[in-house]
Amino acid sequence: MGRGDAVVSVARTLLAQTHCVLFDFDGPLCRLFPGDSSKPLADELRCLVADFGFTRLLTKKERTGKDPHMVLRAIHRARQEADLDALGAKDNDLAALLEGLEQRLTRGEAAAARSAEPPTPDTDAFVRRLARRGLSLAVVTNNSPRVADSYLRTHGLHPCFKTIHGRTDNPGLMKPHPDVLERALRDLSIRPENAVMIGDTDTDLRAAERAGVRFIGYDTGRVARVRLHRAGAKVVLGAYAPLFGEAGR
Repeated sequence: MGRGDAVVSVARTLLAQTHCVLFDFDGPLCRLFPGDSSKPLADELRCLVADFGFTRLLTKKERTGKDPHMVLRAIHRARQEADLDALGAKDNDLAALLEGLEQRLTRGEAAAARSAEPPTPDTDAFVRRLARRGLSLAVVTNNSPRVADSYLRTHGLHPCFKTIHGRTDNPGLMKPHPDVLERALRDLSIRPENAVMIGDTDTDLRAAERAGVRFIGYDTGRVARVRLHRAGAKVVLGAYAPLFGEAGR
């Protein structure tokens, strides 16, 4: 048995033994922001930060990175940890900025979801097979839960999922914090050891570890799969189709 076959075998075993599968949204279920397509939204958030006069609160990476969540986290971090008096900042201003960032981020995610391609046939088939087996399926995402809900309704997968949990008004609870996984498990009355998460980033992996949930890495891109391996993921897949023999039982 080759390494690829061995990984698939382990993943099949995990899915055969679980009661619940927690899916990250962007990546494992859809391509909300493929490639660098999230950078214009990140730039829009940075423009709002600049309008408030708080660009100095961003690190060099946060001023140039493609991830809009990074900008939201940065302002939340500054509000929680920085010496606001020394920075000449007021908490009310940061609170207003955070509210504006959240609104723009959600609008940007919603726009991306409306133009995103349907789930791949493998994703669609995989989710439906798991649901037919009677597993409890949930979405656990750093994106807006309303955006994930709308996308799944549009593409006919919403009935397969028992609950959808995502970003709250506290950016500090986004993954790698385990909050979103823990909320989903409570909602489903599932113990962590009876759940598996499918995610595509090291933050997903760390959130799963902190929640006590087993993890399957998934990404169609080789570089992303290597990154997951280096982060410590033991099981990383590039496609769902090899799992169908087990998922369809």
